[in-house]
Amino acid sequence: QLQLVESGGGLVQPGGSLRLSCAASGLTVNSDAMGWFRQAPGKDREGVSCISSLGGTNYADSVKGRFTISRDNAKNTVYLQMNSLKPEDTAVYYCAARSFSSCVLFRTGSHFDSWGQGTQVTVSS
Repeated sequence: QLQLVESGGGLVQPGGSLRLSCAASGLTVNSDAMGWFRQAPGKDREGVSCISSLGGTNYADSVKGRFTISRDNAKNTVYLQMNSLKPEDTAVYYCAARSFSSCVLFRTGSHFDSWGQGTQVTVSS
């Protein structure tokens, strides 16, 4: 059974760092594109980052230079390293698996068919 389980969220001060993990079962993280999304209260879901099956990465402009997506094929896990965190990064972060290999137009969320339960990230002093 396909399952994505996020972890690593928490409360951090502005300027701090967190690393989110997405442990996958029932799929192989390097077989298709994997993405990270977030949703803040009262706001639409936002595509944050994506890694393609070939390892190419894409980022939302709001996180470029601060966030890094990666994966460990042996652990079947995808990560999101978040540095220089800002209060506006506060949201529930979700991991998702796409039904094909590319990250094209990932921010729309299209063709991401499997989602984790989310992990809360709060950036506050």
